[in-house]
Amino acid sequence: MDQERRRIQWDVVVQPHQPWWRVDFGELFHFRDLLWLLVRRDLLAVYKQTVLGPLWQVLQPLLTSLMFAVIFGLMARMSVQGIPPMLFYLAAVVPWTFFANIINRTSQTLVWNAALMSKVYFPRLVAPIATTLSTMVSFFIQLASFLLIALIYRLSGAYAWTMDATVLMLPVLIILMTVLAFGIGILVAALTTKFRDLGFLLTFGIQLLMYMSPVIFPLSMVPPGSKLRWVIEFNPMTSIIEGFRSVLLGLPMDWGLLLYTTAFAMVSLMAGLAVFQRVQRSFADVI
Repeated sequence: MDQERRRIQWDVVVQPHQPWWRVDFGELFHFRDLLWLLVRRDLLAVYKQTVLGPLWQVLQPLLTSLMFAVIFGLMARMSVQGIPPMLFYLAAVVPWTFFANIINRTSQTLVWNAALMSKVYFPRLVAPIATTLSTMVSFFIQLASFLLIALIYRLSGAYAWTMDATVLMLPVLIILMTVLAFGIGILVAALTTKFRDLGFLLTFGIQLLMYMSPVIFPLSMVPPGSKLRWVIEFNPMTSIIEGFRSVLLGLPMDWGLLLYTTAFAMVSLMAGLAVFQRVQRSFADVI
């Protein structure tokens, strides 16, 4: 029987047409229709059978910022003097929520789409990219809510809110934050297919990381040169959150911190893509 099998010459051999470490962007573009369908599905799934619908995307950061403003701003006096605590915390909660949601949702995309991946072929990167794009829609809704509230403060005379030329850095911050979160997300997504415990560990770790970020306090409150400041600056989201406050509220910012975040984001993206591409061939068998 073994000799007979060796004599068989197959007419068609199914095998990868390129190395595992190379991302086929042309193939991703070919499946763009599927990408938009998955984005639409994710958006509809969030608001399906809800009374308030997209309004929840605005209420979540507003309520969180209101709680921070009362507890840490008014009671603990951690916000910057002269800036309404609501705006101070909302300017940090909006980017942090976006960052955390991309990582948490992207890390689970392969498990959530297991039934689809085990039946048909499509580039596996389509799933986390779709999740990232749908999360970005929520982010822009929340960012628009910040701008509306800041405008209300200005029109009411409660706070002379303005933005200067640093607003040109806003797209850079958004792209940098997206790359950072996406790289970490797909890295965890690839590993979660074999180690499901990482999903629980990631959720807990993201919650702890928020308290190591200048979300509830400005970085200026931490003395320069202290060990605690070094730990906080080691967090790549520190410069992004400080950058958002600088752009949206006019606070001073050390833009040199973004160099470290940029390097960290690029390394995370390359590591995530390498691991994702390496293990995606066995996704359907494992999940």
